[in-house]
Amino acid sequence: MIPDYELTGPPQAPVLVLSNSLGTDRTMWDEQLPELSSHFRVLRYDQRGHGKTPATSGPYDLETLGQDVLDLLDHLDVAEAHFAGVSLGGMTGMWLAINAPERIGGLALLCTSAALGPPENWRERAAFVRANGTRAMVDSTLDRWFTAEFASRPDVVTKYGGMIAASDDEGYAGCCEAIAGMNLREGLGGITAPTVVVAGYDDPATPPEHAERIVAGIPGARLFLLERAAHLANVEQAERVNRLLVEHFVPEGEGMSITSGETASTDGTGTGMAVRRQVLGDEHVDRAIERKTEFTEPFQDFITRYAWGELWASEGMDRPTRSCVTLAILAATGCHDELAMHVRAARRNGVEASTIREVLMHVAVYAGVPKANSAFALADRILDAETDENGA
Repeated sequence: MIPDYELTGPPQAPVLVLSNSLGTDRTMWDEQLPELSSHFRVLRYDQRGHGKTPATSGPYDLETLGQDVLDLLDHLDVAEAHFAGVSLGGMTGMWLAINAPERIGGLALLCTSAALGPPENWRERAAFVRANGTRAMVDSTLDRWFTAEFASRPDVVTKYGGMIAASDDEGYAGCCEAIAGMNLREGLGGITAPTVVVAGYDDPATPPEHAERIVAGIPGARLFLLERAAHLANVEQAERVNRLLVEHFVPEGEGMSITSGETASTDGTGTGMAVRRQVLGDEHVDRAIERKTEFTEPFQDFITRYAWGELWASEGMDRPTRSCVTLAILAATGCHDELAMHVRAARRNGVEASTIREVLMHVAVYAGVPKANSAFALADRILDAETDENGA
């Protein structure tokens, strides 16, 4: 089956396939299209039973949905493409990268899972939708897709509530059954496409631990945890997701778009600034740039070039592990200002609070209780503030 699709961007550019989540159509990628189509031939399509792609009788499985993509690529005579997918779209991408690796050049997996059980929950949802229609799913779905403040916006309710209600009942139910029967965990180790995994810190549908398990399974995969983002992180944190996708899919030195007015350079400064923003967050980096003076500028350039452009940009160690090493060193040496910054960065990189605690326990044994005591007090304040901010 060839899904309904649209192509946008330069005809000779590399093809980037964008795959939608359960209950959405391809316009869920509207916020990405202007940026991505300046670099790629963007191929947006609707999953079976969503948008303009008709439903067939269910149940479906991931092979069915993945084969739809292969049929589409064959129809367009595209031998290889990059692939980015949210939720169900990410599951489709993993299936493709495992079963048709020669067709996937690079892979971006957003707010997704390699096994999202228990299966009976998905079969119950399929039965509910067949009995009551997708309109009955609108309110509960919006609560999962977005943080409370974002979900209350009238434009969001109109656009995304309308998407859910417009999804074909049988198509939605069939896709639920595809998720019920999915378990991709054993195949993750065979994925060879360069992979970036993005998770929303506030995502109740596929919490960050699902992304962590994917990253642990795919060789060389990198994880980015986005604050103030729930399940449709590409909508709620569009600018940050755009930057991550371009940085992942555009080779360094080929016009990488980092932020407005910035381009990558071959000396590591551009890459360093991109990585620095990914790890520390835009707000922190923007403040550092604003405070930069003629006296401190050479130092800022130095750390951007070497600490961020070489060490943190290296694929020799994944970022959660690198965060843990950094925390241990900073706590052991009593660098409290830097430690506070990197506790926040570690959470952004997907490091659990319980793991931070274990790191500091090691510091107590190997570097001394007084240093660990100070580090525990500082980290506890930061983690408490994070809990208060998220209303937990």
